[in-house]
Amino acid sequence: MSFGDPNNPYGPPRGGQQPNYGYPQQQPQGQPGYGYPQAPPAPAGYGYPAAPTSMPGSVSAARVMLWVIFGLQLVGVALFAISAASVNAAKNDDQLKDDAAFQQLADYSSGMLWGLVAFALVWGVIALVLAIKVGSGGNGVRIATMVFAIITAILGLYPFIVVGLVHTVLAILVAVFVGNSNGSAWYKRPRY
Repeated sequence: MSFGDPNNPYGPPRGGQQPNYGYPQQQPQGQPGYGYPQAPPAPAGYGYPAAPTSMPGSVSAARVMLWVIFGLQLVGVALFAISAASVNAAKNDDQLKDDAAFQQLADYSSGMLWGLVAFALVWGVIALVLAIKVGSGGNGVRIATMVFAIITAILGLYPFIVVGLVHTVLAILVAVFVGNSNGSAWYKRPRY
């Protein structure tokens, strides 16, 4: 190989070219598509993903399910109240006033039914408050919603097996949707 050989990589540069020295040709950095790839834009919050600006679909679905639970609680309040009122009416019936065993049973069942009316009403109000607070609540509301959903699922299984099955399914879905990463990001977002 002589010094004037055009294929000699160690020879002098030709016609204003810079020597290559066996490395791939680099393009200037200012031109798009050449050189090193551009880095993606940095997320907000010093390396943390940006907070969601709109409610995620799973959290919105959990909110709708809380509204459905509230509606079912109102139906339960009405049914328990009608049952308690009918037991009270039967207790005051002239033909049954003399039967002491029926009177004791009617007193017990009437009191229990009115207690269920109060419990269903309180549980419905809790579901209503949590459904309203989904849009503006913080992490405490998220935890309260998860606890409410878990207790609702358990109560739907044991005392009210047939009727409570809908409550159980809805409550499990609420707990999952609020407890997942989208729910966590929504409830932990900064509020101004």
